[in-house]
Order: sequence, then C-alpha cells, then structure tokens
Amino acid sequence: MRKKIVAGNWKMNMDYSTGIALAEGIRDYFKNKVPVCEVIICSPFIHLASLQNILKGSIIKYGAQNCHQEESGAYTGEISAGMIKSTGAEYVIIGHSERRTYFGEDDSLLNRKTKTALARGLKVIFCCGEVLAEREKEIHFEVVKRQLTDGLFNLTEEQMKNIVIAYEPVWAIGTGLTASPAQAQEMHRFIRENLEAGYGRKIAEETTILYGGSCKASNAAELFSMPDVDGGLIGGASLKKDEFCAIAEAVH
Repeated sequence: MRKKIVAGNWKMNMDYSTGIALAEGIRDYFKNKVPVCEVIICSPFIHLASLQNILKGSIIKYGAQNCHQEESGAYTGEISAGMIKSTGAEYVIIGHSERRTYFGEDDSLLNRKTKTALARGLKVIFCCGEVLAEREKEIHFEVVKRQLTDGLFNLTEEQMKNIVIAYEPVWAIGTGLTASPAQAQEMHRFIRENLEAGYGRKIAEETTILYGGSCKASNAAELFSMPDVDGGLIGGASLKKDEFCAIAEAVH
C-alpha cells in the first residue's frame, strides 16, 4: 500500500521562535493521536537543527524546502544536501513552482538537485504542475509530462523508491482557486500512468502523489478521497497548527 503523506511547506515564513512554537504545537497535537498519514514539516533552514531535538521520539518528520545541486563549495548563501541531512532531516522539496518561477530553475537543474539529494540519503518531494496560461491552452498534460521526463525519468528504479511527487496546479496557489477533486484526480492518474510507462506498474502503484494547490481543512477530505491523491503538500494552511493538523486527520 502507498504511503499517505501530508507535508507542510512553510515557505519564507516564521521567525525562529514562532516556527519552533508551531513545530512544538504540531508535535503535541499528535502525541495522543496517530494519523493515518505521515506528517512532515518542511521549514526554513534556520529551524532544521532545532527540529532534531524538538521532534525526537515524535511521529513528525521534517525536511527542507530546497538544496543546492553541488555537494559543497564556494556558493555563498546556499545550503547543501549534506548539510540538510546532518540536521536529521529526511526530506527536501525540489522544483516547487516558486523555485521554477522566481529563481528560473529548469528541469535539467532540478534533475541535478534531485540526484544530489538522493545521493546524500534524502527523500525528495518533487514538484510539477502547470500555470494558468498552460491550462487554458490545454497543454497542461504536455507540461507535466515534460517536467517528469526531464526532471526524474533518468533515475534508477531504486532511486525512484525515494521520490514523492507533488502536483501543483500553479493557477490554484494563493489565488483562491482550487482544482476540483475530479481535476486533481485526472492529473494524478496521468502522472501515475507516466510512471508506469517509465518504470512499470510496481513503481507506479507504490509512488506517493500529493496534491499541492490550496488544500484546506474544508476541502481536504474530498480531495483525499480520490483514488490517486495520496495526501497533500500544504502551503498557507500549514502555518496554522489546528488547520494543518485537521488536514492531516482528513486522510483515510
């Protein structure tokens, strides 16, 4: 059975003390409640080392929002996969739509980042998805297929076991719009079909595919009820303890 996951992406939010308090709140919420899904916090870099102690013994996992494609070197201001791993983190988000849009990260670079992260023992949440203009032109399937093919599909089957895919309908992030459950399912099914074509049925059926487009407690259960939606990559709602925990509890 595929792993169900709800991952919170805090983005560039939370100062040090506020982020630590949120992590402690999420940890405490699940002390006596065991969710069906794996719960992950993807915090800014400043919190990672502290999360190792805060979440020790907890069911909550944690990870980073990005890493550099090189192992180390003279890259002022960057963070390597090895540094992330040294904090005890298990995950890193690669290819978020904001990294693609604001920082010009293309599929080739994201493939390099993915391979570096995997080589350092991190699990990768690899993002893909189309912007509004691409959906309106009805090329959204073509866009996502290219992102998957160029970003992931030269990995080995063994490497693919440490990949989680997150589908982001970029037009539904921060706009108040949300892909309908049927739209989410349609794309998740398409992604799984491409995984099967590239790696076979076993990898396709075992790969977790998350929905990453303005998921809230109010719509989470309906989205997660779709057969190929295995949880969510949660943005703004992950900054509120009760909202985020309610989304995690919506997984069945």
